[in-house]
Amino acid sequence: MEISVLDKGFVRLVDQMGDDRSIVQAARVSYGEGTKTYREDRALIDYLMRHRHTSPFEMVEFKFHIKAPIFVVRQWFRHRTASVNEISGRYSVLKEEFYEPEKWRKQAKDNKQGSEGSYEDQGADALLKEVEEEAYRAYQALLERGVAREMARMVLPLNLYTEFYWKQDLHNLFHFLKLRLDPHAQWEIRQYAQAIANIVKERVPMAWEAFEEHVLLGQNLSRTELLALRGLLTPELYEKALRALGLSERRVKEALEKIFGG
Repeated sequence: MEISVLDKGFVRLVDQMGDDRSIVQAARVSYGEGTKTYREDRALIDYLMRHRHTSPFEMVEFKFHIKAPIFVVRQWFRHRTASVNEISGRYSVLKEEFYEPEKWRKQAKDNKQGSEGSYEDQGADALLKEVEEEAYRAYQALLERGVAREMARMVLPLNLYTEFYWKQDLHNLFHFLKLRLDPHAQWEIRQYAQAIANIVKERVPMAWEAFEEHVLLGQNLSRTELLALRGLLTPELYEKALRALGLSERRVKEALEKIFGG
């Protein structure tokens, strides 16, 4: 299963260990019970996710083959819980493949590490192309002169494509997706995160549904924010709203306890 990303990159699912049933079996092992009905399994996975019982999700692993620009990969590898093996510029001559954006973005005014809008100066494309060509010419010239590959690669820019294998358990993969699907994450790495999300959603649909409900699209509240809500709501009004959304009795009770205490 392969999804194209950016202009020359991809996310390819290489292997998978376990699925939704593996999460259920791990959670029920203490009771000596196997998989039950689909409805019960779905409810159990939802319970595990909303109460942050994370170890059963670690029973599922995904292994991906990724091709991405180096500057994206350097952000990616800040997530240190995976097993990773990247192509080596010491052993291999690196390919002349560079990421060239369809459009440029301006520096964000209110975010020192972010971007916004679009940058319309077409001269940026020419500058990037010039740097790429000159850098790769220098790289080839150094190799031809007998300079070691591990040193010749120093002249290559960060938009050069690299490839790596990435193996991650589902719990930590969800953490990666929570951060890298966020609108504040750099646009390029969000495209890779979305490709991975599409694969994970298809392979573990019950776990993804629970992740989306309680983590990806959910929020944590601080003590001060809880106090503010308690001043605006009554338990009766909140309970009525929860029931109108179709939550189960158990979910209604937990939601009330979350805001107003037990």
